[in-house]
Amino acid sequence: MKNRIRNTADKLAIAAIAAALGALAGCAGSGAKQGPQVQAPLPPAMPAESAALRHIIFLVGDGMGINTLTAARNYAVGESGDLAIDTLPESAYVKTYSNDMQVTDTAAAMSAYMTGVKTNNGQLAVSGCGAGAGAAPRAPATLLELARKRGWAAGVVNGASVTDALTAAGYAHTCQATRNEDIAAALVPDGAGYNEQLAGGLDVVLGGGAQYFHKRADGRDLLAELRGKGYQQVADAAALQALAPAAGQRVAGIFGAKAPSLPAMTSAAIDVLAGSGKGFFLVVGNGQIGQAQRASTARRALDETVALDKALQTAIAKMQAIDPGLKHTLIVMTASSDSTLILNGYSIRTGKTTATEPGVLGLVRKYSNGSYYKDLDDVPYTIIGYGNGVNRVQGSRAGGSLLSDAIVTEPGYRQEATVRMAPGSTTNGGTDVYLGAIGARAADFRGTLENTQVHTLIKNAAGW
Repeated sequence: MKNRIRNTADKLAIAAIAAALGALAGCAGSGAKQGPQVQAPLPPAMPAESAALRHIIFLVGDGMGINTLTAARNYAVGESGDLAIDTLPESAYVKTYSNDMQVTDTAAAMSAYMTGVKTNNGQLAVSGCGAGAGAAPRAPATLLELARKRGWAAGVVNGASVTDALTAAGYAHTCQATRNEDIAAALVPDGAGYNEQLAGGLDVVLGGGAQYFHKRADGRDLLAELRGKGYQQVADAAALQALAPAAGQRVAGIFGAKAPSLPAMTSAAIDVLAGSGKGFFLVVGNGQIGQAQRASTARRALDETVALDKALQTAIAKMQAIDPGLKHTLIVMTASSDSTLILNGYSIRTGKTTATEPGVLGLVRKYSNGSYYKDLDDVPYTIIGYGNGVNRVQGSRAGGSLLSDAIVTEPGYRQEATVRMAPGSTTNGGTDVYLGAIGARAADFRGTLENTQVHTLIKNAAGW
């Protein structure tokens, strides 16, 4: 036994020496002195069973940090329950800082995911804006563009406007991420402002933002233009449900105030893309999470987080039916950034929120007798608060009306913040965000990643 161990050790030592000699020999050719070469880490080897990856679904919540996911779990299923994202077998943490800011905005965060390049806040899938006279911004290829150029079908779904940065970063390039009408024009094949890198256009576009497609300042009706390019338009939830996708069909559903649910749009998008008979790449975002966070309306933020989680559940179920075992499918869910939502105090376990129980939305109560905890002003306070937001009591909290569970569980209630901000001025948070993955190549997503690495891992998995 000892001889076998010694022989094995000798063989390993000889192999190591041979590898070192080979490396030295490779450096000896020119005789020139060379400094240390920094090399990017090699991507993990592709397992044989996932060599033919054909479907990628990337779900992203705006401002859906770890605190928000925890609060949403408590809200929807209770402390000991699981959201769909909690059940994903692989996980990672993602750094979110942008090229110029410690705290990213949505445009820079999604640009990193889509292009693999860190951009400045406020810029969408471009770099080099404002570099000087004659210097055009650079527009690195996005994952949606790469998918189309390689013959895959591609689409976007957004619980907010489709021109929101969560989805727009995949199909538009601009130094001003707020130019919604210009961003919308990038979707219309052959029209003014169209993004030619989409190679014929996206196959499915579902979400809000109808105001940016018709009744525009330039007089164009982009919905009519999309119909003219062969897109089947769906006007409401009933039309979406009645949709019967066929090979080669392209669908545009740009909704106003009454959009279908995010899970319903996700289901329809998968049907359309899978019906193409090609590989497909789908981005599903929910910009309404971030909108609610920045308005300090926690209940709405949690409702929208749960909606995205249900979209994830829908995507997994549909893809399991199409591709049993997900051998050719990768599904990834993460966030663009954190918010400043926090969970306060030593609250008694609340269980999920119901019509009669406030749950995590309520006031902090003691374990011993269920009475309210009080702050220094002898006033109860909520479990959920914000680091900065639009609602901050000036001076002592004792001077205002006392909070109650009925008040703080209203959908429009704005949780109190530590730093008071003007409406429209609240910020994201800078903490790392959670990422979960399932399916082929899901094991690539581990550890702590740069948001640009998420792009690279998806691209490598697709073989692009």
